[in-house]
Amino acid sequence: MKEGLVIIPTFNEKENIENIIRNVFALNTTFDILVVEDNSPDGTAAIVKRLIKEFPERLNILERKEKQGLGTAYIAGFKWALQRHYSYIFEMDADFSHNPADLERLFSSLYSKSADVVIGSRYITGVNVVNWPMGRVLMSYYASAYVRMVTGMSIRDTTAGFVGWTRKVLETIDLDKVKFVGYAFQIEMKFTAIKLGFKVVEIPIIFTERTLGESKMNKSIFREAVFGVIDLRKRGIMGKIKPRKQA
Repeated sequence: MKEGLVIIPTFNEKENIENIIRNVFALNTTFDILVVEDNSPDGTAAIVKRLIKEFPERLNILERKEKQGLGTAYIAGFKWALQRHYSYIFEMDADFSHNPADLERLFSSLYSKSADVVIGSRYITGVNVVNWPMGRVLMSYYASAYVRMVTGMSIRDTTAGFVGWTRKVLETIDLDKVKFVGYAFQIEMKFTAIKLGFKVVEIPIIFTERTLGESKMNKSIFREAVFGVIDLRKRGIMGKIKPRKQA
């Protein structure tokens, strides 16, 4: 059984991808990396393939034909990780908005069995966001409050994208039935884990807005999150969130 895998989805991340990979591999805790690459026209895949020659045992790439959404990238990565028997699987952005050093704190929470799911939270101890305009801070903060109100979750950072999962959680969730592809995916996965009885814990991080490359946020992603939580609430009330049937 392998231990930790970090899944990093990429689309046009040539400015960041080599540095983020090297930073993860420099940590005291050993993590493997899977880059889920959505056919970036900027040559991101070529950089990863060059680095695979340097780190053949630890660095992997899963290439897709086109950009299909953050959620589908992670689902593909989760399935890849489960097939290769990783014990702990982590989501992390390529753009250094998540500090790679914080991976060790997320790993510790899972390894010590103090959590089944651990969230690197921007809001558990106030608002820990750097370089965001105030409008975006308020939108994100109150979006999480809205999600808590509709779904009943107590999680402060419901749209967080810096998350660690135990293998057991991802084996139990029916990944083929996850509906959302944008930031609503993050909400859906957390909501599903809670409904299935897993312990979800938040630990504080400082989130830093990217300095290189372009943000992938757009109005359609935000709209999916707003309306998606209503659908989640309905599914939860109707008892439609169930464990995956084991083969």
